[in-house]
Amino acid sequence: MGTLADIVTPNFITVAPEDTLGEVAERMTSQNTGAVVVKDFGRLIGILTERDMLRAMAARVHTSDARVRQWMTGDPMTATADMTLDDAAQVMLDNGFRHLPVVDGSNVLGVVSLRRVMGGRRRAAPEAA
Repeated sequence: MGTLADIVTPNFITVAPEDTLGEVAERMTSQNTGAVVVKDFGRLIGILTERDMLRAMAARVHTSDARVRQWMTGDPMTATADMTLDDAAQVMLDNGFRHLPVVDGSNVLGVVSLRRVMGGRRRAAPEAA
């Protein structure tokens, strides 16, 4: 059975709560990612996802004025690298989100997506006889 350590990558975007949604959207698009980590003075305080951006657009905010802190999910649920892929998938499905920050204490190791977790589970599953 695989763990998050098997699939987490250190290539994630960190943004500040005062960054604008427009700035963050440009970075997310250029790096083809669906979620960014929000840190304040080096401490994880939130996550901003595609879904959060969509909520902001539905509210018709101007992306050069709206700030990350207004639209992020604060104090996000996190996982450790030794969490199994099955447990991570269950946490995301039970809580209705698609991105999960992976941490080691107060250090963010990366963010895993439900798609990546499910793909890792598929690769880790034993071949059918």
